[in-house]
Amino acid sequence: MKEKKYTKECADKVIQSLGLDLKLIDKCIGDPEADQENPILKAEQDAQVGQGSRGDVTILPTLIVNDRQYRGKLDKTAVLKAICSGFEETTEPAVCLSEDIETNECLDNNGGCWQDKAANVTACKDTFRGRVCECPIVDGVKFSGDGYTHCAASGSGRCAINNGGCWKSTRDGTLYSACLIGEPEGCKCPEGFKGDGVNTCEDVDECREKLACQCKDCKCKNTYGSYECSCGGDLLYMKEHDTCISKKPMSQVGWGFLWVIFFGLAIAGVGAYAVYKYRLRSYMDSEIRAIMAQYMPLDNQGEVPTHNSHLDI
Repeated sequence: MKEKKYTKECADKVIQSLGLDLKLIDKCIGDPEADQENPILKAEQDAQVGQGSRGDVTILPTLIVNDRQYRGKLDKTAVLKAICSGFEETTEPAVCLSEDIETNECLDNNGGCWQDKAANVTACKDTFRGRVCECPIVDGVKFSGDGYTHCAASGSGRCAINNGGCWKSTRDGTLYSACLIGEPEGCKCPEGFKGDGVNTCEDVDECREKLACQCKDCKCKNTYGSYECSCGGDLLYMKEHDTCISKKPMSQVGWGFLWVIFFGLAIAGVGAYAVYKYRLRSYMDSEIRAIMAQYMPLDNQGEVPTHNSHLDI
């Protein structure tokens, strides 16, 4: 410096050769000849002063992460661990949960949390500090419970995940389920079954318990979840009325009997109409005669005599 070999012009050339922005460097340094405080340098000096449980920074360079000092030879893993330790559980970014940073405790006995192996759903959630047991949300379906021993799907779409934890069975390509579709919770055995709806639903024997197909000519056969009812001979079973009716068309005698009834009803109708017309005519005639008797003299009444008075003049 005494020989003035290191001038500002020389320093500017070195900075430019490094590809740095000379204006930003000058702004950071400020005017070295000015008798005033450099705000950037002042902020750096204040940051070196210990605050709270952290002591003063006495050696430079020093890295401070979460009020802890790191200096010397630092690798990225150590620095990343220091940064990740400052996050609250379940809020850390995915990079903090990589194998190079921490151990996934959910891999060991599922972390002691609830798990549904059939649906591949678990309540164990890995964190940087360990793990937490929280009932998850899967495909928009929320599970509710303590996360350790119990988690149950809830909401209208719960039947899509492990049948909502309810009983189900498949027989001859037909699915029988106790999960109430559209309901937020609950299991109920479908029609034709009985049980708790969660662990078991047993087929109801409608024939043995006499719940259906009890007509005289009915023949009952129990099926899985239902029953079949038939009638012997030429009879047809009517499920709505639980009865058997004939398949054959009506006989000639039956049709003749119906025709007799039809004609009888027709004749009775015509006769009733004739009587009605006769009585109506008689009634109208009597009414007309009564009205005429009030306003017109009848033939059997004598003429009323008239008296003329003569005035003598």
